[in-house]
Amino acid sequence: MSNTTTKLLITAALIMTAGCAKKKVEDLPPPPPAPSAPAAPEAAPPPPTSSIVPGSRADFLQQAGTDTIHFGTDLYDIDAEATGILAKQAQWLAQNPNVRVTIEGHCDERGTREYNLALGDRRANAAKNYLVSNGVATSRISTISYGKERPVAQGSDEASWAQNRRAVTVVPE
Repeated sequence: MSNTTTKLLITAALIMTAGCAKKKVEDLPPPPPAPSAPAAPEAAPPPPTSSIVPGSRADFLQQAGTDTIHFGTDLYDIDAEATGILAKQAQWLAQNPNVRVTIEGHCDERGTREYNLALGDRRANAAKNYLVSNGVATSRISTISYGKERPVAQGSDEASWAQNRRAVTVVPE
């Protein structure tokens, strides 16, 4: 073989090898997603869970609306407003038969300590008697009178006195 032929062969081999070199692959977009079944409708979010424990004080206040009834000056009669409140309390107590409550009787600052303790006792017992007459077992209700010793409103005016003349149904924590 001549030198020229050898050069031609080498040149041809180089050209063939160069033609086989890897080409840079272009970045292609991802293939379209495969068709899938229609998406199921989203499930409704679960209802918010309440952190209120059934049978708790918070449950009592939520269901009954309030734990307190009020009285007029020197009175311990259950009026129409107190009847509505105590009816809701009795209903809650019927739904929670293992809960025991204490009814506290309170008075305003006027009158002697002894008089107010006796009046607070009559108020607590009036609320208890209403609950008992609405089906709550008397053994589930205890009463205590604080007289004028635990006011919720400080002040020597009718608005403060009216807030302090009360009976409070206490559900244990």
